[in-house]
Amino acid sequence: MDNSTLWTKAIGQAAGASFANWDCAPRKLTVTSDLMGTSRRVAKLSNVNSFSYMPKSIEVSPDQPHRVDITPRRCRIAHLTSAHPRNDTRIFLKQCRTLAEYGHDVTLVVADDQGDERIGGVSIVDVGRKTGRMQRIFRTTRRVFNKAIALDVDIYHLHDPELLPIGLALKRRGKTVIFDSHEDVQRQLLSKPYLGPLSRRVVSHSFGLLERYACARFDGIICATPFIRDSFLKINPRTIDVNNFPMELELTSPEIRRGNLTEVCYVGGIGSIRGIRQLVQAGELLLSPTRINLAGRFSEDTIEKEVKGYRGWQHVNQLGVLDRAGVREVLQRSAAGIVTFHALPNHLDALPTKMFEYMSSGTPVIASNFPLWRDIIEGNQCGICVDPCDPRAIAAAIDHLVMNPTIAKTMGDNGRRAVVEKYNWALQAIKLTDFYEVIENARKNAPVN
Repeated sequence: MDNSTLWTKAIGQAAGASFANWDCAPRKLTVTSDLMGTSRRVAKLSNVNSFSYMPKSIEVSPDQPHRVDITPRRCRIAHLTSAHPRNDTRIFLKQCRTLAEYGHDVTLVVADDQGDERIGGVSIVDVGRKTGRMQRIFRTTRRVFNKAIALDVDIYHLHDPELLPIGLALKRRGKTVIFDSHEDVQRQLLSKPYLGPLSRRVVSHSFGLLERYACARFDGIICATPFIRDSFLKINPRTIDVNNFPMELELTSPEIRRGNLTEVCYVGGIGSIRGIRQLVQAGELLLSPTRINLAGRFSEDTIEKEVKGYRGWQHVNQLGVLDRAGVREVLQRSAAGIVTFHALPNHLDALPTKMFEYMSSGTPVIASNFPLWRDIIEGNQCGICVDPCDPRAIAAAIDHLVMNPTIAKTMGDNGRRAVVEKYNWALQAIKLTDFYEVIENARKNAPVN
């Protein structure tokens, strides 16, 4: 059976599926931590009416914020991705390395044509890359599936929506499967620029059917935000959120910021719906001699060509894609980090990684004025929220932070403190490893067919 047949069969089954009888009882996560992060953090994951699991406490050392101090049962795990790079922050740096350090045997299957290697206790297996979206969806996923079967591990952890049919195929072979929902894909499809208005609705609806059908049958769901978690709890009660919060020390430089900073930065994928037009337009409205550093890749060639024709482009430094050390260096010389996404459905309840990485580095944040983001930014007094479609408001916020370095430093310190207290990977690592214990216990206790 080829991969296009897998997709067709999965969507057909999804269209007739019923989900009315699922128990959607949520789980509780109770976390206690000291305010400054100087003593040990203790978290407890309690399950409510979903599956048999004895809660326990797990301790995390403050000097190793992503290491869990407990000896677990060792199991073999394969993380599968057909779209993400091998050094993806969420998949490799956080999840795979955390699980490997926890004692599991972890393999990451990727499709990037960079060969096999072993890094940080994680074996990386490359199935080769195909160019083009359709080639990736149908041919690359088949290669990922073949490699997954060859590995024959205990738990498969899928990271791309195009791997949902592969997950169903693994389930039919009796495998244990976790799906990791990084985005609200069904809502995200409604704003894809390469789809027309009618196509967006049709594709979004069809994908929603497949997603609900597949995820109801998987052994567990991990979501990147509480909002996505709540939607999946209606499908599969064995669902948890593992937020993409930063590792506390990763983007913090030992060098102390000095003097007036006259640069701001945007880090990540660059596109129209992420506010690049308005950010470049803000450049020509600045009263301060500020440079705007863009660290990332344009997702649309036409948009890149367009904004390079704006007068504000003369205030822009295009840095391209940077490694983590490069990102840290840019953040340390920035008076503010920009995250002015447009008010699209999948943005309103998102928790952008870059926002928390700015905070972790002590960089004040200029963010879109969505209610959720305002609660975080203004609630922690670590930045300024603006209308993302108003270049004048963006320019005014940049000028305010550049021209008032004392205020900017206070905001940066507040953001850093908020990450130490609550928005950090150490607490999310506990949730991840605890959830894996739940899945492994369920796998071992499952009746043999």
